[in-house]
Amino acid sequence: MEMGSNSTEKFYRIPEGKGPHSVGCTDLMTENAVEGSFLRLYYPSCNATDNEEAPWIPDKEYYQGLSDFLNMYRVVGERLFQYYVGSVTCPAKSNAAFKPGEKYPLLIFSHGLGAFRTIYSAICIEMASQGFIVAAVEHRDESASATYYCKKKSISEPPEESTSSMEKEWIYYRKLKTGEEERCLRHKQVQQRAQECIKALNLILKINSGEEVTNVLHSNFDWNSLKDSVDTSRIAVMGHSFGGATVIESLSKEIRFRCGIALDAWMLPVGDDTYQNSVPQPLLFINSEKFQWADNILKMKKLSSNDANKKMITIKGSVHQSFPDFTFVSGEIIGRFFKLKGEIDPNEAIDISNHASLAFLQKHLSLKKDFNKWDSLVDGVGPNVIPGTNIDLSPAEPK
Repeated sequence: MEMGSNSTEKFYRIPEGKGPHSVGCTDLMTENAVEGSFLRLYYPSCNATDNEEAPWIPDKEYYQGLSDFLNMYRVVGERLFQYYVGSVTCPAKSNAAFKPGEKYPLLIFSHGLGAFRTIYSAICIEMASQGFIVAAVEHRDESASATYYCKKKSISEPPEESTSSMEKEWIYYRKLKTGEEERCLRHKQVQQRAQECIKALNLILKINSGEEVTNVLHSNFDWNSLKDSVDTSRIAVMGHSFGGATVIESLSKEIRFRCGIALDAWMLPVGDDTYQNSVPQPLLFINSEKFQWADNILKMKKLSSNDANKKMITIKGSVHQSFPDFTFVSGEIIGRFFKLKGEIDPNEAIDISNHASLAFLQKHLSLKKDFNKWDSLVDGVGPNVIPGTNIDLSPAEPK
């Protein structure tokens, strides 16, 4: 291998989808306001040899937001991210033509705290390659490292100097204020996040029904090609960490989500009313070995007590960051230091997670696929997976 500047980029790759479909992706933003939807859509595509791979982190402001989230100086963080991952692309073709001819189930994906819509591409691309349309929402509840909406530029700027009449208004991650109670803020945020997932669902169904939707980002993707392509009876929701809590909140609010998958869910944001009213839909908890703790697991169990359609598995050797893409684009030393990698090979961990997810989705969305070959994983049976949790839940012995 040549030791050029691209050697790291070629060596560290976000894994491609393993399913039968090529994958495209495109960004969609509606309405020129913070209330609109913002999402990255991953979808089965026609073979697009001419289309380039989509950029993984599309704006420098995301580096600044990640720096804030990690308590680094922006100028330092931006340079580091630019150096290490600036040229990383995700293995989906930007604005590739949508592959018509069948109705695909729909998956809404919710990101974790300090994340954003593009950095779970390994999961989203795998799902799209297996025949799902995946809408990865970018949340505007100030839990993303950074996000933006488009607004009209102020009149003061001379029009000939600007290429567009729109400008990006950035929203950065909001840290807890001194003395602020975290649960209160996170519960408020998770309710907004669930509404954003439902809004994304409504938006995709609107496009599916043939309604015109204005994309303020002006891509050359043909949104009309999605007409009549969504299997509207087969819709699920999936998310990581804070996104796992968002899955639970979304299921409790929206019956059109037929099932949910919570990846290493952080349960603090889930409200008491959600436990009281319970969540009727099937739910799969896929946990890492190193992140969970007794109180968090007990909340999951409280939600799933005596329901055979609520499952929990743990991936051995995995860490909380085994689910987002950073685990694939970091070397061993940086990966271990920042806990981006566990003891398990990142590709094996994501395969276990994706295969268990696909088997679970086949069962509860009644898909006619062969994902049931991975059914044993949903029961925690197989290499590097255990049923339930590795956490000791026995009450502490009184001294």
